[in-house]
Amino acid sequence: MIRKRLLELEGGEVLAREIMTSDYQVVLPEGATIRKDYIHRLEELGILEVFVKEQMAEKKEKAILKSEIEKSVKEKVKDILERHTYHNNEKLAELGKAADRIISTILEEERVVEKVFDIQERSADIYEHSINTCALAVLTTLKLNLDMNKAHDIGVGCLLHDIGLRYTVIDYNDRDLDTLNQHQIAEYKKHPVTGYYALKDENWISDLSKAIILGHHERLDGTGFPLKTMDIPFECQIVNICDTFDEMICGIACKRTKVYEAIEYLKSYKNRLFNEKIVDAFLSFTAVYPAGTKVLTNEGELAVVLSQNKDFQDRPVIRILKDKDGKDVKDEVIKDLVKIHNIFIEKALS
Repeated sequence: MIRKRLLELEGGEVLAREIMTSDYQVVLPEGATIRKDYIHRLEELGILEVFVKEQMAEKKEKAILKSEIEKSVKEKVKDILERHTYHNNEKLAELGKAADRIISTILEEERVVEKVFDIQERSADIYEHSINTCALAVLTTLKLNLDMNKAHDIGVGCLLHDIGLRYTVIDYNDRDLDTLNQHQIAEYKKHPVTGYYALKDENWISDLSKAIILGHHERLDGTGFPLKTMDIPFECQIVNICDTFDEMICGIACKRTKVYEAIEYLKSYKNRLFNEKIVDAFLSFTAVYPAGTKVLTNEGELAVVLSQNKDFQDRPVIRILKDKDGKDVKDEVIKDLVKIHNIFIEKALS
């Protein structure tokens, strides 16, 4: 049983105690499910908090963009980019509106910078990858308290950063670059240049967005491409990190990896390939074990991740599926790893 303020309710919670008015009239009985339309009525009755069951039979995944928003933006981005031909850029200017829609959607989320989000590994085309990189970069920008004008330019740059891949026939999905021959590698690595030169003379796109298209694969130590420069704008470094992470969990020019593996990669290369401050901001809202991940605890229990805890990205709420002897757990056993200090996740399972 947990106490929740009314403003924390999302709808669907099950009451652990009945709700009564000040004159002891029962408003809702114990066991009732709180519907969204009840919440405003409870507020009118002067009820400020309720007790709900710690019962989460289904995972409660928090996504940065709601699925319907992501779908509609993807359709728009895909339609514009698929119609694009080299040096025919008029329609691309509409991607500025798509970027602003992503930004406004994220800003509408209450206390967005305080939340931990479930970002799932998946297969993705360059359109979905560009949208997700945009969402990740915008949220990182908010965490870093950068100007909203910069957020717009970053968003536009993200939606266009892989436009050069529209002109390559190389199969780079779920394949490590070192498995390609030299010609294929060279062909893939020129996509930032191809994209940049398609847009470098356009006035509707900012110099920063152009720099992101050209430099999203550069690294702090100069080992990136295509310029191998160490002089990388800070905003471009944001996109570098978000793009790298999403490529890893989508399998773009690399074998697809688990979220926790991509997180460990970013941690390992802080201050070598990636800006430490930006990595820390990015990881502050990224769940190490997204909702639905099956994990093994240090006590040998098999569990599934249900939801996340703010400020504790590696200590989620889990439901035990099998005990340490491998026997199915019949009753619902929920463990909040923030509250239980001697239990931790030993590894995630495929």
